[in-house]
Amino acid sequence: MHWGKYHLGLRTVKTSLAVMCCILIFQLTDRGTPIVATLAAVFALREDLSTSIDFGKSRILGNTIGGIGAFVYYACLQLVPNENLGQVLFIPLIVAILITFSIRIDNKAGIIGGIATFLFIAFSIPKNESYLYAFHRVVDTFIGTFVAVFWNFAIKSPLESKVEMIDDTEARIEEKEKEILRLQEEIEELKERELQD
Repeated sequence: MHWGKYHLGLRTVKTSLAVMCCILIFQLTDRGTPIVATLAAVFALREDLSTSIDFGKSRILGNTIGGIGAFVYYACLQLVPNENLGQVLFIPLIVAILITFSIRIDNKAGIIGGIATFLFIAFSIPKNESYLYAFHRVVDTFIGTFVAVFWNFAIKSPLESKVEMIDDTEARIEEKEKEILRLQEEIEELKERELQD
């Protein structure tokens, strides 16, 4: 859909629907602010379902690592008398560790999301909250990612449908080629038997 120079594409519509669903889920379940879930949905929604699933896996892994980093940060914060000192000492160190670990496990696509999750949780942990807060934010990421994957599954782009049709046709052609080879082998065997008789 075009409005002058502006284009409202299918991916934009699906992203908006995913954000709306996250907001509704959080309102209906009284889960609090949907900021992490909506951001996860925006990051996870890609041009097609397979890319969304691949990116969603990286995003979930990255955010889980970021959440674990937040657990570690919260534990380290208990060791210092001043929260400001704890932030200056531990946040940069944990960021470096999370990036290094993500590269080591070949999850480069999840680094930005994981670090964003870690920083969001680290800087927003309310004074009276604990590890459970970090856990809930990681769950929020799962919610947003699953909502994005759902919308990419539910609404396929015309191009994606054509690609699926091409893939199906190629698979059928491959099966037919195997069948032709099998029949040619049978014909050769019959010819050999006939020559032997």
